[in-house]
Amino acid sequence: MAALGAVARRRRAISPITWRILAVNLLALGFLFAGMIYLDEYRRGLIAAELKTLNSEARLFAAALGESATTSDAGQEQLIAPIAQQIVRRLVEASGARARLFARDGTLSADSQQLLGRRGGVHIEPLPPPLSASDRLKHLLAQYDRMLSGLWAREPLPRYQGDDVARAEDLPEVVRALSGEAAQMVRAGDYGSLILSVAVPVQRYQQVVGALILTKGSQAIDAAVLKVRLDVFKWFLAALAVTVLLSLYLAQTIARPILRLALAAERVRRDRHRRHRIPNLEWRRDEIGELAAALREMTEALWQRMDAIERFAADVSHEIKNPLTSLRSAVETATRINDPERREQLMAIIKQDVGRLDRLISDIAEASRVDAEMSRAGGEPVDIGRMLETLVEVTEMTAADRGVAFRLSIASGDGSLSVIGLEDRLVQVFRNLIANALSFSPSGGIITLAAARRGRQLVAEVLDEGPGLPEGKEQQIFERFYSERPRGERFGDHSGLGLSISKQIIEAHGGRIFAENRRHADGSVAGARFVVELPC
Repeated sequence: MAALGAVARRRRAISPITWRILAVNLLALGFLFAGMIYLDEYRRGLIAAELKTLNSEARLFAAALGESATTSDAGQEQLIAPIAQQIVRRLVEASGARARLFARDGTLSADSQQLLGRRGGVHIEPLPPPLSASDRLKHLLAQYDRMLSGLWAREPLPRYQGDDVARAEDLPEVVRALSGEAAQMVRAGDYGSLILSVAVPVQRYQQVVGALILTKGSQAIDAAVLKVRLDVFKWFLAALAVTVLLSLYLAQTIARPILRLALAAERVRRDRHRRHRIPNLEWRRDEIGELAAALREMTEALWQRMDAIERFAADVSHEIKNPLTSLRSAVETATRINDPERREQLMAIIKQDVGRLDRLISDIAEASRVDAEMSRAGGEPVDIGRMLETLVEVTEMTAADRGVAFRLSIASGDGSLSVIGLEDRLVQVFRNLIANALSFSPSGGIITLAAARRGRQLVAEVLDEGPGLPEGKEQQIFERFYSERPRGERFGDHSGLGLSISKQIIEAHGGRIFAENRRHADGSVAGARFVVELPC
């Protein structure tokens, strides 16, 4: 009952197959989601577009500063700081970027976040909004991006140094702009944000009078990427729900029938009265349906084998009991009589019964050995035509002593007469059939052996001219211990297992054997006909 309980417990819990199907499907979906939510290429595209926009704005602002905020001093163009400060503040009001103007010597001349007055300047610094759930999500996503960037061995971005930089040498892009080249950089800010900067030279009559740098955060880019990621996440949740439901459905269509078959098989194994059977799942038309059908057929075959074993045991005990009873009676009688002649007769009976027991036990052992051998041994090509020719040559002398002749008809024109099987056992079958025909053939009779190929079947026949088969006994003669012998033959010389063993051997080779009466034109019996069919 422990195994039955274990099957029942597995039936109540989630099966391992369900977990495996869920794991495989969710793992594939997880990899897809991880790749989609990274959005590295999309983010880079937005950064490139933002830098291009900043570059256009910076060139426009630099041109305005070069025309309006410069003056000539001994042939050298230079910036006018107060005017430059006002122009810088006015130009960047709509862009949302921070602008800083550096003079030719690298000092800071104007800053859009500074207000200049008679008593000094005031630095304007916009306060960041309170940290919200969206910001926390951005921070987590930034950590995720940094982790994947580390896995792919990408160089980390330089950190943004803050807003208090007042010298051009602290900003590499400004240094390049003062040399006459436009430059841009991307730096890492707080909470996974980015700081984009573009520096362009401010020129007057082809002379570089300063450098303008525009700096802007990645709030718009982060918002766009976050929106796409949230959309991807929504679709992922929908796909996750569908995947889980389909996985559970698939697992139930596989795991539940298998558990049902396992429980039924356990019940059948413990059933002594054949009340339980393997459920019929052939309607599924899949591998599980085929498995159920195979288990049903296997179970039926096992029951049939057990029935055959029980019948065989009962038949054996019955057949052995008869000679033992006769033997015991003869022995008991022999001890009480003194007549030598009658005692000699009793000794002959005892000898006959002992011989009968010996033949019976030998044939029973042979039948059991055939069953075991046919289930284990492999086959090899066997030429049935040549086999019949050899058997005729071996048996001709014995048949001639009884006045019986052989006729051989081998039709090999349609192809090979070979089959795959055990040659010794097939020889045993045809020797039994020939010996049976020889027993019933009258003096002067003819035994015909024929073999031919019909399609994919090899058909071999043994025909005699004896009295034929008893009416209605054509199938019964192949049962164990059935014996129908010719008149005058001593009782007990045959065990009745020869034809049964022959049928057992032929069926193990995938063929069949049957018998029928041959008849003349007037309907009278002309003899018996035994037919063996084997797959070529």
